[in-house]
Amino acid sequence: MKANQWRHDKGYLKQVSDLLANPAVLKLRHFTHHHHSNRLAHCIYVSYVSYLIAKKHHLDARAAARGGLLHDLFYYNWRTTKFSLGTHAFIHPRVALRNAERITKLSPKEKDIILKHMWGFTLARPKYKESYIVSFVDDYAAIREFFTPVRKDLHRLLTKI
Repeated sequence: MKANQWRHDKGYLKQVSDLLANPAVLKLRHFTHHHHSNRLAHCIYVSYVSYLIAKKHHLDARAAARGGLLHDLFYYNWRTTKFSLGTHAFIHPRVALRNAERITKLSPKEKDIILKHMWGFTLARPKYKESYIVSFVDDYAAIREFFTPVRKDLHRLLTKI
């Protein structure tokens, strides 16, 4: 997938344009995510890839796109902020859901996507296929973002040989 392919997908933009214009969502660009990305770029990637997968499999592409975009709607640095009631993996989906409910009306499926995207850590299993899609795409994106500099360095090294 090309980096900005989502910007030219009218079907995708129809589902999320209101969210992408919302200051609460745009604020995510100011938070580093997985060391080498920002949270907005991460959420857009998860949203768009989840949308494409759901669409291909005739699932609820709108819920996948919107839930994927809102799944990490929180504004703290998870590496430095500590919680007395649990881990970041348990807390941040609840914070993201609360923040998302402040800016838009959510379907039950979108709520499940946001709340359970960390189900592998929290053991709260998703109810919908779209929730699994967003969760798996989120995991893939995190790995991809973390290793981007390593991949670029390796590519530079191999082109010198």
